[in-house]
Amino acid sequence: MSVDLTSSSGNSGSIPKTGWHELIRKEDWWSVWIGLFIVLLSILFWLSGSSIKLLTAQIPKWNHFSSLAGALSSHAGSIILLFLTFLILFSLTAFFLHEKIGRFAAGFTLLFILSVLINIFSSWNWAQQYNLEAPIVALVLGLIISNLIPVSGWFSAAFRTELYVKVGIVLLGATLPFTLIFQAGPVAFIQATIIALVTFFVIYFVGTKWLGLDKYFAATLGVGGSVCGVSAAIAVGGAIKAKKEHVSISISLVVIWAVATIFLLTLLVKWLGIAAGPAGAWIGTSEFADAAGITAASTFGDQALTSFTLMKVIGRDIFIGIWCFVLAFISVTYWERKNSGTKTDASEIWRRFPKFVIGFFAASAILTLIIAGASLSGRNVINTDIIAPIKEFRTWAFTFTFLSIGLTTRFRELTSFGWKPFAAFSSGAVVNIVLGYVLSVLILNSYWSAL
Repeated sequence: MSVDLTSSSGNSGSIPKTGWHELIRKEDWWSVWIGLFIVLLSILFWLSGSSIKLLTAQIPKWNHFSSLAGALSSHAGSIILLFLTFLILFSLTAFFLHEKIGRFAAGFTLLFILSVLINIFSSWNWAQQYNLEAPIVALVLGLIISNLIPVSGWFSAAFRTELYVKVGIVLLGATLPFTLIFQAGPVAFIQATIIALVTFFVIYFVGTKWLGLDKYFAATLGVGGSVCGVSAAIAVGGAIKAKKEHVSISISLVVIWAVATIFLLTLLVKWLGIAAGPAGAWIGTSEFADAAGITAASTFGDQALTSFTLMKVIGRDIFIGIWCFVLAFISVTYWERKNSGTKTDASEIWRRFPKFVIGFFAASAILTLIIAGASLSGRNVINTDIIAPIKEFRTWAFTFTFLSIGLTTRFRELTSFGWKPFAAFSSGAVVNIVLGYVLSVLILNSYWSAL
């Protein structure tokens, strides 16, 4: 299974990207502007006594088609406003990246309609029972369509996977203010650090030393397996200029293992009789995707969801920006210098640095400052009127991402990569699961049980 990411590069050889031009000519910067615009807009709504949730088109849960019709009727205006907001922001990006706006707008309209249908399905009580989150459903639907139906060229103009995922990561920063990171505590952060480092280096060294994989490929695989799955693979792959096909197979392996781990960890937790707190921490330590992890953790109740969130969403996801910076620096100063034999250009480090990471930390800092100045009751209002709606925007952005990935994925191309990438990634996955059990259940059992 592979995915073509070439449509989402947002680069044009004739477009200047130096100096101030890069602020409006690079997709990385546009993900920052879009993400921070949504964050600041949500704050302005809150300050005016309202909430941006009127734009989020959050479709309520439904069980019968009669109730669905009523829900859609009452939320029709919100859905239209959400569509226009995303259409204007992404079309503006396409314009400055010298893309054909008409083709993009037409393709995005269809992409949005599919995303609405996906969110309707995910809001169905039956789907909620099995935690079929919108991003996962989007991926599955995209895979079915792309492997059964030829996708039109004008539709594919909207498959800007990197733009959508980077906007989602910036919005992720707003949902992870530093106060929440501190709440996770040093124990959770240390456990996440150990897991991220060990899993990455296992995949990287098995891939490069034993299986002869390209170091850029191994690094992309390693981050996909140790941090935040698909998002991390796309982000880091772009930062170190990994080949598109390397990012593709990394995404494919993350998805395969994420789905398999839902069933594996759920069965192991039940078989071993592990308590909810340590169970959620183990799932958060060893799962490869947020949606898949939530599916597994929710089986064991609220305490498991809490420990999962501290480990995966707060503990591990925060490493996206760190890995992007570190590997981009290593790529420019060592790998590429060694290959070319030329001196490192310091400005190239800045040009290669993934700018959306700045947006991620800026969004987190903004929300941290607002929360720090609020009372306890005020913080609850902030969570309801600012953070929760931003999470909805993030879900939509990741739905566009996973739908685009699915729509550009071809199962028949998986065999062209051979068994080595699968073996390298699987080695890290196995170590991750075993180490996650040791840390969460054997060593830190009392800590996670006391949550």
